[in-house]
Amino acid sequence: MALLRPPALLLALVVSELHCLPWFINVSESQGPGTTIHSFSFNCTAHMPMLELVHVQPPTTFFNQPSLSRWQKIYVGTVTLNSLARLDALAVNHYELQLRFTCGNNVTEGPLYVYVYRDPGYSPCSGRFASPAGEIIQVRETVTPGAQLYTLLLPGLELQHAQISINSAQDPPYFPGPFSINGQGWLLAPSQGLKGQAGKVFQLQILVTFGQNRSCHGMLKVKVLPVPSSQISFLGQARNITILDDLAPGSQVVQVRAQGFDVRYEILSPVPCPLFSIGREDGVVRTTAPLELAQAWGTAVTRLQVKAYERLRPWASVDLDLTVNVRSVNRWPPRCLPAMLVTEIPETTPVGTVLNTFTCTDPDSPGSTLNYELRFHSPPGPASLCLRGRALEVNATLDCDTPGACFQHAASILVLDGGQPLMTTEVPVLVMVIPVNEFSPACVPHTFRIREDAGPHTLLGSVVGTDKDYPHNSIEYDISGGPTAFSVDRLSGEIHLLGSLDYELQTLYRLTVLVTDQSQDQDPTHRRSGSCTITIEVEDVNDHAPECQPPFQELTIYAPLGRSVEVTKVSCWVPQEPQRLVFSYSIVGGNSQSRFSLQGPILVHNNMLGPPWPEQPHTHELLIRVADAGPSIPHLSATATVIVHLVPWSTSTAATRTRSAAVTSMTTPLLVTDTEAFWQPEPWFVVVLTVTSALFLLALGWLFSRLFQGLAQMLQTPRKPAQALLLNSIQGTEESIEGFMEAPRMEMPQTPSSVMSLLFDGRAQDSRTGRDYLFNTLTGARRWL
Repeated sequence: MALLRPPALLLALVVSELHCLPWFINVSESQGPGTTIHSFSFNCTAHMPMLELVHVQPPTTFFNQPSLSRWQKIYVGTVTLNSLARLDALAVNHYELQLRFTCGNNVTEGPLYVYVYRDPGYSPCSGRFASPAGEIIQVRETVTPGAQLYTLLLPGLELQHAQISINSAQDPPYFPGPFSINGQGWLLAPSQGLKGQAGKVFQLQILVTFGQNRSCHGMLKVKVLPVPSSQISFLGQARNITILDDLAPGSQVVQVRAQGFDVRYEILSPVPCPLFSIGREDGVVRTTAPLELAQAWGTAVTRLQVKAYERLRPWASVDLDLTVNVRSVNRWPPRCLPAMLVTEIPETTPVGTVLNTFTCTDPDSPGSTLNYELRFHSPPGPASLCLRGRALEVNATLDCDTPGACFQHAASILVLDGGQPLMTTEVPVLVMVIPVNEFSPACVPHTFRIREDAGPHTLLGSVVGTDKDYPHNSIEYDISGGPTAFSVDRLSGEIHLLGSLDYELQTLYRLTVLVTDQSQDQDPTHRRSGSCTITIEVEDVNDHAPECQPPFQELTIYAPLGRSVEVTKVSCWVPQEPQRLVFSYSIVGGNSQSRFSLQGPILVHNNMLGPPWPEQPHTHELLIRVADAGPSIPHLSATATVIVHLVPWSTSTAATRTRSAAVTSMTTPLLVTDTEAFWQPEPWFVVVLTVTSALFLLALGWLFSRLFQGLAQMLQTPRKPAQALLLNSIQGTEESIEGFMEAPRMEMPQTPSSVMSLLFDGRAQDSRTGRDYLFNTLTGARRWL
């Protein structure tokens, strides 16, 4: 934009041209301190021009006073961001800069509109806070515990719901207590205070999380200072300073230092001071405008009065008078293309690769020979770059695989002309080395042991992966196939048990652990991986008790006097662990007279002990405890019951007439084993059998009741004649045999012919006479045979 909108006003001024100053400027929020907002040129031939920044809306200190430089007959004005600038489009996206241009007696003002637009990839962690050296703050050792030391919340982050935390260790005894950050982004002193910590520097790593899964890191160094003295004074300082008039605006003139606590500096006179400024914290006096004696002789001598005071005690101050003498010098330094070199190269760039060739000329003496010097700033000293003539080349192998080796090489090319006095031009150079993922990660095979009774989530150990690429611990872990009983933590490599183990089913597991690197190349998809085998041995735990077969024995033995008899052998084993064969045996009950002993699993009856010997059969109920032996714990046991029926063995004695000698006849003892077999059905079978039997008995009862009912009806249906005949047949008479013989003949004639025609359907025998007869069940008639 132009400072003057109406052309008539422009022509009325001594200023003849005003070029390339747009009214609207778009600036990304990612632009940092020192960034040039815009440059513009104009003519002012008769006077020494001045360009000032009157005010900024909304008020801010992000913009420096415009600088002026002269090239031939044209003046170039530049608006830049100062060291405190932190642009944030979410906080403020529009600034209005009111500029004032003075050329002789003509003064003109005009606005410059700066629009700040969002940069999605911009990280708000910038400046000294995000630099490797970090931000340094100084506090007294007498600071109040929990007091606010520093504000960490950067402009605009509160709108992104930023979260700030300290992710570095604060372990005693070096730290008296932990520093903390509250919700407003304030760094607070430890609750124990900092008394006695003077001279220490506490380094804090800060993690800032904001937006959608975005974060950045920064560093704060808290330097603890002793209790300040009550005196403040300037150190030995030269009062007269001589400088050349070719110093560019912003060049350092001198640095003043005062002794005291947290000292600040300011210029008391002249006010305003158009040519010089002083750093409020570092005391560096710099130029703010061109010091060309040919244009303005009033710049030859400037007397400055500088005040130094303590920030916390402004009344403790001291003044210093400085005289700055400006001397005329050779006018124009060399000019170079490019004026600044910023480039990126991979760490695998070969030695001798040319990064750029500089072309410089001397406006005062075209075609003259210029000298080039390479100066390193970060890291200092000889580095991986070199200057051969005008060409900047790679001097040594670039390596990003060791901590701190992958630098941003900040340097400058110093170009010197051959005039008097000597004129120089400095070309800033920034070479950023990009890491390349060159090596595959690896891990060492390892063997872990775990008890089979270990519970889920038990930690077995950690897989340690290494990578020659830096950072060396940026590795992810995963299990390739294999059993699902174990898992590995993706970031830490810790191996955990997921389920349960059984030594009898599986004693050995082999896991193939994959290690994959991450964030070690500019291309996030370029990743390398390796693997190793982790062996897991399951340790046996005694979790099954032995079993004896049979668990109950009943035996009968004959026990001769003076001899030991083997009763039985206890047979026990562990069905789940057939390899376990070592057991211990002991009698825990029923051996009241200690007549029985165990020889391993063999039960022995010892009748060699003294009297009294049993004379009658006796029964012993022995309880034998069988426990597993060996190093496995706990020791589990089972009990077997042995009932022994002990029968004393009798002796026979024979006597002869010739000699009296007792001959004892001993026979081989007879071992009788009586094994009772019994059947113990399943409970369900007993229930089914009971129900079936009940149903069968009910059916059988019903059948008998029906039969008895039918028989009763049949006995009630015969007629009276039949009943009379049946009664006669039962009772009989006391007549002779002849009477019985005539009875049929007497009855026969009386019987109707119809009855004689009936069929006899039964046959019986008379109980008195024993004669057989036929009878009709319906009529009761009978016929003797």
